[in-house]
Amino acid sequence: MDLPRYRKRVVRWPILLLCILQICLIFHACLHRQSSADGAGTHTTIQNTGSDTMVNLAQAWAEIYSTVAPDVSVEVSGGGSGTGIAALINGTVDIANCSRKMEPSEIEAAKKNTGKDPYEFLVGYDGLGIYVHKSSTLDSLSLEQLADIYGEKGGTTRWRQLGVTLAKGSDEIIVVSRQSNSGTYHYFREAVLGKKRDFRLGTIDMHGSKDVVELVGRTPNAIGYSGMGYATEHVKMIKITKKLGQKAYLPTIENTQNGNYPIARPLLMYTLGEPSGKVHQYLDWILAAEGQKIVQESGYVPLTMAAVSSEEKKP
Repeated sequence: MDLPRYRKRVVRWPILLLCILQICLIFHACLHRQSSADGAGTHTTIQNTGSDTMVNLAQAWAEIYSTVAPDVSVEVSGGGSGTGIAALINGTVDIANCSRKMEPSEIEAAKKNTGKDPYEFLVGYDGLGIYVHKSSTLDSLSLEQLADIYGEKGGTTRWRQLGVTLAKGSDEIIVVSRQSNSGTYHYFREAVLGKKRDFRLGTIDMHGSKDVVELVGRTPNAIGYSGMGYATEHVKMIKITKKLGQKAYLPTIENTQNGNYPIARPLLMYTLGEPSGKVHQYLDWILAAEGQKIVQESGYVPLTMAAVSSEEKKP
């Protein structure tokens, strides 16, 4: 009598091992997430994203802070102030970097979505540099002249209109700007063009601050705006005056702090509600002497001691 045949169970070890590995990775991710910016666990990861203007500064802060607090990692990414604000509204970031203030509608959206009010920290200043090619003979512009180059229906389209003769190539002014999700774009529009005036058609809109400077550096007939910390040997920053005929100033630390340079803006960091734990400690460090020293070393303008004292009093 034939006995019933039983199928031999085959264990597929590669698949089993893969499943075990996936489970371990998920478990590790959960532990990593639990050790978040509230200070729990043995290691804390602070998610920091936003302003492209501030990304180099934020990375410098993060790198130095890792030596000050080895149990904290600060993960920095750019993408623009709008990207940081969107992440804050969605509750997916600990700190949003912004080179402009949040709009009332954005503040309301964050509160509605997360139940918390955005909390603002002033961490430094940036003189918004106006860049031309290093070979340019242009020395200065007034805000009105700058608006006539960048604004809709502006009449300044040729370098000869500004008394500038190019050595070779086209005389047309190549106008380099930023994409509309950039805080730099919004600040420039408000400070130079005014809230009711738009940019002219035909601008070349770059994704990042560094991209603007690099394009101007290889294009003799271009002009662009970007943070003063992005200056290179291939470009030069020109002096800016509030009104034609008045004294013009470069974006230096002194000229920005005393208000002489007319295109200066605050550098801001936002959290959801009053920060606590490791995030609070990190922001305290940024606002203290060591963090502000890095602001200056990165090519930006540190807070005055009075402003630092005011910020350190916040919870």
